[in-house]
Amino acid sequence: MVRFSLVLIDDEKTIRDGISMALASEYDIRTFASAEEALEAIGASPPDLVLLDIGLPGMNGIEALSRIRELYPETLVVMITAYEDVKTVISAMKLGAHDYVLKPIIMGGLRVTIQNALETIRLRKEVRLLQESNLQENMPFFIAQSDEIQEVMDLITKVASSPDTPILILGETGTGKELIARAIHYRSPNAQGPFLTLNCAAIPKDLIESELFGYEKGAFSGASQSGKKGLIEEAADGTLFLDEIGDMGLEAQAKLLRFLEDGEFYRVGSVQKRRIRTRIVSATNKDLVDQMEQGLFRNDLYFRLGVVTVHVPSLNDRPKDILPLATHFLAQYSAKFQKRFTGIAPEAMKALQDHHWVGNVRELKNLIERGVLLGRGPELKPEDMALEVPRQGPEGAQSKDRLPDEDPDIPPEGIDLMAAITEYERRYIRAALKQAQGNESKAARLLHMNHYTLRYRRKKIL
Repeated sequence: MVRFSLVLIDDEKTIRDGISMALASEYDIRTFASAEEALEAIGASPPDLVLLDIGLPGMNGIEALSRIRELYPETLVVMITAYEDVKTVISAMKLGAHDYVLKPIIMGGLRVTIQNALETIRLRKEVRLLQESNLQENMPFFIAQSDEIQEVMDLITKVASSPDTPILILGETGTGKELIARAIHYRSPNAQGPFLTLNCAAIPKDLIESELFGYEKGAFSGASQSGKKGLIEEAADGTLFLDEIGDMGLEAQAKLLRFLEDGEFYRVGSVQKRRIRTRIVSATNKDLVDQMEQGLFRNDLYFRLGVVTVHVPSLNDRPKDILPLATHFLAQYSAKFQKRFTGIAPEAMKALQDHHWVGNVRELKNLIERGVLLGRGPELKPEDMALEVPRQGPEGAQSKDRLPDEDPDIPPEGIDLMAAITEYERRYIRAALKQAQGNESKAARLLHMNHYTLRYRRKKIL
C-alpha cells in the first residue's frame, strides 16, 4: 500500500500539534516552525506534499513556496492562510501552489484537500515503488512479480557471469526477449562494452553477412570505398543481440557458426583472418526444431547458439504481471500525453486479466497507450482500450473449443480449482504428445499453441 509523506510548516504550535495528531495514522508527517528549518531538514528526503503557512516569520510562505518549487518540482504544496487574501492566494497559485486552505482549519476539509492533491501523484508513486521492488542491481527494469519471471531472472543472473557463452532466448512475440538480452548484458563482465542489436528478419539475406562481419573497400557493387566494420567487431568486448535468428540464411549461418566455434572471421572481400571476443545472444519466436526438420536451420548452429537456453513465458502464463505492467504503462503514457489518469477501473482490471494475450506484453502496452490517448479519465476503462467481454455463442451451439454445458459436481469438502485446471491441461498435453508420437512441434499445432509455450508448460506440469 502506498503511504505518503507530509511536511507541515506553521509557526503556531497548537496548529502543528493538532494537525500532526489528526493525520499521523494516515501519513508520515513532520512539522516545522519555520521555512528555514524545514528546507534544511527535508533536503535528503523531500516529502510528497507540504502544508505551508503563508504568514511565517523570517522567510514567508510565498518565498518558501518559490524555493520548494525550485528545489523539489515534484512536491505538491498546499498553502495555509489565516484570511482569504485574494492577491496573496493568486500569487501562490501562479508560483505553483496546488491548492489552499483557510484558518481556522476544519480537519474534514483539510483531509479532502490533501486526498485530492495526492491523487494526482498516486499513480506516479505506485509505479516508482513497483520499479524499486523489481529493479535489480545493474539490470534494466523488468516487471517480475510472478514466479515464472523470477525463475527466468534467477537463470540469467547465473549464466550472465560468463562473458563468452552464447545464449538463446525463446518465446512468443512481444514477451520481452530483447529486454532479457539487455539484462544478461548488464549483469555480465561485458557490461562496460557495447550492446548492439541486429534484427535478422529486417536485413535482406544477401546483405546480412556484410552487416555481421563487415567488408573491405570495393568488396561488392555499392560498397563503401573505405570499407566497413561489421557488428561483431563493433560489439567487441560487449554483446551482440541477434533477434529473429530463425530468419538468417544458411550461408550466413555457416559463417556465424565458425565465429562461435573459434572467435575468428573474415570481412567480406578480405583474406585477412580476424579474431574478436563478442558474446552472441540470439532470440526467436519461430520453432527452430521445425525449421531444422525443413532444412532451413542448421542443427550444429542450433546447439551452439543454445549452450544456455532461456524460455520466456507468455503473458498468459504469468497473470500476476498483467496489472503491475498495466500500471507501469499507464503512468508512462499519462506523462507522455499529459493526461491525469489516477488508476485502472476495477472493471478494466478484470477485462485485462480475462483477456487472451496473443501479442503478450507488446499488445498490453499498445492497449494502454490507446486507452490513455483516447480515454477521458480519471480512471482507465475497458472501452478506452476497446476491450469487451466475449459474447456467448447461440444457445445449444457446439464448438470443439467449448467446455461441457453441464455444471461439474463439487464434493462437500470442496475442490482445489488450480490443481484441477493443471490436471486438465496435463491430460491434454499428454494426449497431444501421444498423438504426435512425441513430436513437440506437431503436438503444439494440435493444441493451437506456440511450440515454446508447449515446451514451457510441459516442463512445468509433466
